Amino acid sequence: MTAISDRPTEVSSPHPPAADATSAAAAANPEGNPGLIALPLIIAGALGLGFTNTGIVDSGAAAVPILLSATSVGLLLATIWAAALRQNVNATVYAVFFGFYGSYAVLSIGQTHNWFGIPSSGAQETTALWLGSWLVTISLLTVLLVRLPWTYPALLAVVDVALALLLIGTVADSRLATQAGGVFVFGFVAFVVYYYAVALWEETGGRPLPLGAPLVS
Repeated sequence: MTAISDRPTEVSSPHPPAADATSAAAAANPEGNPGLIALPLIIAGALGLGFTNTGIVDSGAAAVPILLSATSVGLLLATIWAAALRQNVNATVYAVFFGFYGSYAVLSIGQTHNWFGIPSSGAQETTALWLGSWLVTISLLTVLLVRLPWTYPALLAVVDVALALLLIGTVADSRLATQAGGVFVFGFVAFVVYYYAVALWEETGGRPLPLGAPLVS
């Protein structure tokens, strides 16, 4: 995500000129944008999920856990960076997706190598539990971010639909639902590509690109 300010707008400055000059100098040097680390890695990890869920790439031959491991590392760094900058909304979003991608990588590798002692008969229920847990968590995040520009809750709503379809595909053993979930994953990728373009465009001196008006003011 591009940087979201968590600080109130100042309408006046009671500080002396020296303090104002220091503030102006600090404002001239941006603190940084953790999204420049997180966004491209989110794209890579989500593309891997989209390719395997739609069946474009055989899941047995895919390197999805490796992709998601790299994505998780980047999201962890972005979460820490955002928290250090007191970009609290960004930090919570990055942390949620770090948990999502990281737990998927561990679950996938763990099931393959029998790390958790889960019998093959329980693999479906384990995956369904994982999907359901993240569906509830990200749905909650979707509702709580309605005061941001509409593209943010819209992106999360796409994730919600993708997780719901993947959950149906797992519980009902429906290949069609799983493939439909993969299509929505690609929709999520499209949103993130736009966010990445917005962040880099502004970072390289361009004018800010639109992200939409808030759903709730």
